[in-house]
Amino acid sequence: MNYTSTAFFSLLLASTCLFSCSKNPYASTNKAHKKQLKTYAKQLRTVPATNPGEEQLQQGDYWVGTTNFNMRRANFVVIHHTAQNSTDHTLKTFTMPKTSVSAHYVIGRDGKVYHMLNDNLRAWHGGNSRWGNNTDLNSSSIGIELDNNGAEPFSDAQINSLLEVLAMLKKTHNIPTENFIGHSDIAPVRKVDPNQTFPWKKLAENGFGLWYDEDTVEEYLQPAAPITVLDSTGTKPALILQPLDTIATIPPHFNPKEALRIIGYDTRDLPAAIRAFKLHFIQDEVNMELTERDKAVLYNLYQKYL
Repeated sequence: MNYTSTAFFSLLLASTCLFSCSKNPYASTNKAHKKQLKTYAKQLRTVPATNPGEEQLQQGDYWVGTTNFNMRRANFVVIHHTAQNSTDHTLKTFTMPKTSVSAHYVIGRDGKVYHMLNDNLRAWHGGNSRWGNNTDLNSSSIGIELDNNGAEPFSDAQINSLLEVLAMLKKTHNIPTENFIGHSDIAPVRKVDPNQTFPWKKLAENGFGLWYDEDTVEEYLQPAAPITVLDSTGTKPALILQPLDTIATIPPHFNPKEALRIIGYDTRDLPAAIRAFKLHFIQDEVNMELTERDKAVLYNLYQKYL
């Protein structure tokens, strides 16, 4: 074997060794993850399943297991930003038991996706939250964390990867379009993520979440147009306002608080609910007051949720 061949094979052997010998920096926490999965799997394999105190019940003559069941599936996707400085920082946070926080997916600024937990398991991402009548979003949602310091815009690579993940989740779990929401939506008093640069409109255009009809909103804001007709004598022109049934209007009895509640917001703290709504749908002026345009947007969305 000549020198060139020897050098080539030596380099190949060295690179192979380097690849095979390199360790996943999360090998130890991955081991703990698998151990915990085995514990839960053991519980599921216990037949018949029993609950504490069940032995006190009057039992049937024999155990009967139904053949009609499947895995519980998520019905919501909740999007967050990490408010941390790097993907690695977030991965470490989510692999430290003392933090008691996690998510199913983490997406880096570079678009790399880390699937940290089976979609059918319960991640700890929502905290104390509410959406409609649902007061335990962790048990019914998939959490996605976007690597972001809390104020910066989201990168194109990150959003493109997010859209791919959302498409996969929507198809796999049959998640309704309106059930793609943000952390601030479900926890308006505590949270403001994802931040106001997040492209909710783009997500809605791709089928993930609802958005308002801009033309209809602008029509709501237009004053009733005057039209010219003849007076009762049939001789003099008279100006009257265009009939209400010919233009889009917001009913005078429209109740913004009720509309927010119908959409899903927890309105027990109304100013916080308004701010969360504006963070999601208005974005350029996030505060606790509804302008006339904000009310028009809210009414248009409210109609979609009925």
